[in-house]
Amino acid sequence: MKSFDQKLVRMRRVSKRYGPGLITGAADDDPSGIATYSQAGAQFGYGLLWSLVLLYPLMVAIQYTSARLGHATGRGLAANLRLALPRWMLVGLVAALLVANVLNIGADLAAMAQGVVLLVGGPGHVYALAFGAVIFAFQVWLPYTRYVRWLKWLTLSLLAYIAAAFSAHIDWHDVLHQMLVPGIPLTRDYATLLIAVIGTTISPYLFFWQAAQEAEESGHRPAPRGETLRSAALHLKRIRIDTLAGMAASQVVAFFIMLTTAATLHRQGITDIATTAQAAEALRPLAGESAALLFSLGVIGTGLLAVPVLAGSAAYATAEAMNQPAGFDHSPRTAKLFYLILLVAMAVGAAMDFLPIDPIRALVWSAVINGIVAVPIMAAMLWTATRPDIMGKQTIGRRVRWLGWLAVGVMTVSALFMFSTVHL
Repeated sequence: MKSFDQKLVRMRRVSKRYGPGLITGAADDDPSGIATYSQAGAQFGYGLLWSLVLLYPLMVAIQYTSARLGHATGRGLAANLRLALPRWMLVGLVAALLVANVLNIGADLAAMAQGVVLLVGGPGHVYALAFGAVIFAFQVWLPYTRYVRWLKWLTLSLLAYIAAAFSAHIDWHDVLHQMLVPGIPLTRDYATLLIAVIGTTISPYLFFWQAAQEAEESGHRPAPRGETLRSAALHLKRIRIDTLAGMAASQVVAFFIMLTTAATLHRQGITDIATTAQAAEALRPLAGESAALLFSLGVIGTGLLAVPVLAGSAAYATAEAMNQPAGFDHSPRTAKLFYLILLVAMAVGAAMDFLPIDPIRALVWSAVINGIVAVPIMAAMLWTATRPDIMGKQTIGRRVRWLGWLAVGVMTVSALFMFSTVHL
């Protein structure tokens, strides 16, 4: 009995220690991600699966860098960039992040509202406003780490894509061939979806969020300059395992969303997803008439996880850039700018649902914008993480640095590829 109790205590300690990376991974598969991966599978079949395999080590390197920045300095990403960059550059990066995040919030809230409409009908605009109000209230009055324990179970509906893939008839030889020897058509649609897949996988809001969460985990205290090598190694091991696990969970789900839609919708000749009802059809081989329910639960569940991260990262970035108190461990009275940005981001995002914009296209284009905005932010973050005057002895190593700059290169080339096909 004693050994069983000791195991429970050990498991609880592990669950507390390994958190920011896993939560970040769950938030990565937000409604924008579901829509983008679904559209990629429907439009190009297995033709973009290779990108998810390539992106895994790159996203791990980038998220590990952001987590290490937060742990080593006890500050969020924007607070570190404020020390490393000219003010005009910092303002430009934060402004780009704000625009990308608000657009993403609006697209996510609209998709969540459409998920409810798909199940019970009714006014989608009202649902979007209600989701925005509820999420804001949760963020202000209930710690994210508390309610995320319950909401994360809704994301288990995304595992239906894995089961659905094995319920469909998949030519695994063709899957392997297209992953190893991908054909890359030089078309505008392919280029746009490629940068969308990259942008929804390596999203700038996740950098700010994970760095801020690590900073809060450390009590906003930098790692001691005299920290022993053994102590530092234990902290870095925890961050590394947490990040590897979180990003792996995210990419496995993304892979099967794309695979399933390729094996169902693309095979049936449905190559352009225009509505949530069409996107839900990918789950029909497994769930039958319950496909809409599973899809809606996935969209709503991931939205409830991701929208607070989107709004929170915007608030962290703005407040830290202005050298103002930031974080949910502050009250609204002591961190007025932080909570004001939260409110404005949620309000503007919810109001976007009243615009005549197709929710699915809005989700995909928000991913495209993330893919473009991420490039300069990643470059600035990697440069900052190599500076001993900011990181002390915990600057990122050569392997992480090279993988990070490879991610910058891949995203830059992909963005240029998209822009070069505009007139095609």
